[in-house]
Amino acid sequence: MENATERSPEQVLMEKAKLLKMDIEDKRFAQVMDEEDTLARFRAQFNFPKMKNIKTDTEEVTNPDEECIYLCGNSLGLQPKVVKEYMDKTLNDWANWGVLSHFSGNLPAAYCDEPGREATAKLIGAKRNEVVLMNGLSVNIHLLLISFYRPTPTRHKILMESHEFPSDIYAIRSQIEFHGYNPDESLIFMEPVKGEETLQMDNIINFIETHGDTIAVIWFSGVNHYTGQKFDMETITDAGHKKGCIVGFDLAHAICNVQLQMRDWKVDFAAWCSYKYMNSGAGGVGGIFVNEKHNKRKASQLLGWWSNKAETRFEMRHVVDRAVGAEGFRISNPPPFLMCLNLASLHIFKQTSMEELVTKQYLLTGYLEAMIKRLQNRNNDCKIKIITPSDPKQRGNQLSLSCNVPAKEMLKELEKNGVVCDVRDRKSVV
Repeated sequence: MENATERSPEQVLMEKAKLLKMDIEDKRFAQVMDEEDTLARFRAQFNFPKMKNIKTDTEEVTNPDEECIYLCGNSLGLQPKVVKEYMDKTLNDWANWGVLSHFSGNLPAAYCDEPGREATAKLIGAKRNEVVLMNGLSVNIHLLLISFYRPTPTRHKILMESHEFPSDIYAIRSQIEFHGYNPDESLIFMEPVKGEETLQMDNIINFIETHGDTIAVIWFSGVNHYTGQKFDMETITDAGHKKGCIVGFDLAHAICNVQLQMRDWKVDFAAWCSYKYMNSGAGGVGGIFVNEKHNKRKASQLLGWWSNKAETRFEMRHVVDRAVGAEGFRISNPPPFLMCLNLASLHIFKQTSMEELVTKQYLLTGYLEAMIKRLQNRNNDCKIKIITPSDPKQRGNQLSLSCNVPAKEMLKELEKNGVVCDVRDRKSVV
């Protein structure tokens, strides 16, 4: 819908309902929106858990083979149905070619990380040579920070948001210790204003302008795992660079969720996992972005066989012929069975665009938000608070809710009704 982003999602939905002579709460309205959805065809390309598999109590399941309502792509994306085909072909390569499968077959093992680079680069707004698929998220954070975190006595701090995912905090603290500093002094958190859950951009920028001279690295999420808040990565990067900081982002909850332009925003580096919105399976292969402006930068890196340029990798030299830029951060040969899962997902993403996905997300997330607000207005006992920003520009697909009952109780009730969500703490469901 043209200029939809200039109005709230609820306003756009209300106007549509008026044209249809329906109420936004009518089930038929939701059905019509589904019927007109140009992306609806993709639903059939994924496997959904069945009701019989998510029931947590002893109640009899009325429709055991009915698909559940899956609202947990921010934790683990659904399995693409084409995964089996990709996996079978990769297993057949090994069976049919043995050691020759390193260079032969459907997905030659020695180069199995290459086919997904172009499509992934498009998803994050980068050039192919700036993107590498490898390892898991925490490992990649370590490999990047060994190179990009270069603390000095006057500039040794790392800035993060307070609600960052714990594994990132563990990695950052250990990197600070590894470099000989005290994480209790060198790790600083950006905290929300008292009484609020999310961060205000003005406060973030003011903090960077005030303390930036002591900050070596700014490490933020693109989208916060807890609140669902999408940060203005371009503005944060610009503010950090003006103060001489290196700026990197954890894109675990951002990739395939929101539009990204890592290169245009001049971000220095980024890392992500692929098992959330990217649907590559639990423990799926991660990835990194390194802005090519750093290609000639001399910095420490951990090296391995795959750090070599592809042209000389199998010459078995005693001194590594280091690849340029992001490619030089690779250490080990890539795992074909994880790469094929990633390729299966990318096969689907290549059939659409982030622009189309975000257009749908704008209305679909807005629809859920509108329904929750109406429930609140009708029922005084319904003490649900939406933590996620109401501004569509500051969120992706996720809506985080807190309630006046323990989150696990709320989750149990949702599961009884066939809805799969996740719990982030005792009071919040996402």
